[in-house]
Order: sequence, then structure tokens, then C-alpha cells
Amino acid sequence: MSTEAVPRTVRIAGVLTTLQAVAGLVFVVALLFRGTATLDGVGEFGPTQTYGEAGYFTLLSAGVLAAGIGMLRGKHWARTPALLMQLMLLGTAWYAFGPSGQPLIGTVLAVPAIAVLYFMFNREGRRWSYYGNAAPDADRES
Repeated sequence: MSTEAVPRTVRIAGVLTTLQAVAGLVFVVALLFRGTATLDGVGEFGPTQTYGEAGYFTLLSAGVLAAGIGMLRGKHWARTPALLMQLMLLGTAWYAFGPSGQPLIGTVLAVPAIAVLYFMFNREGRRWSYYGNAAPDADRES
């Protein structure tokens, strides 16, 4: 398998990861709206803390977006950040299922995370990852 050929499963994982980043950016917009609106009883955070939270999620979403686009373009560096994000989302989904008692939110978080992990760890994804660091003239097994 050539290092230039990006398997379909890796591209699908890249699309899912990019969509997760877009969802994170939508959440940032909602936080910014919440910070500027004068809504009573929305939460315990004031505008300053809400802007800080929005800044944190902006950085996080930008990193996930970079990883998703990197996987779509076949960049091997993007695999690790995308996998780490999926593991973090699985932990968040577990908390939503269990202690928070929010199974719908847990499902929305867990299903795409499990799908990305499957697509990255199936045969084609592992082969693509394995040959990512090989020298261009290295002998490859079929």
C-alpha cells in the first residue's frame, strides 16, 4: 500500500472528526451568545467566566478541526490528536450516561467517537498508520 493512498475509512474518520470540531465551534458561538445576553438563571458563570470557557473550547475545537482536516488530507500526524479526542469524548459520554443521568447526550457523544476509533483501528487504518513513518524507498510487506 502506498503512503499516498489514504484509505476510505481514514477519510470517513476525518469527516467525523471535522464534524465534531464544527459542533464544538457551534457550542462556542452559543457560549458567546450566553455571555452577551442578560438571561437570568442560565448558570452560575458570569460573562467573564463564560468568555474564558468559550476561549478554551475555541482552542480545543481548532485543534480537533486541524486533526480532522489533516486526516482528510492523509497527514499521519493528525491520527494521534484525533484518537486522543475520541478517548476524551468516550470519558465524557460515560459520565453523561452514568453520574449525570443524560443518556441522550452520552449517546450523541459516544456513537461518533466509537465510529472514529473503529475506522482508525480497522485493517486499512492500521496499515495506513504503520507505513506512515516508513522511508519512501523502504521494502513493504503486502
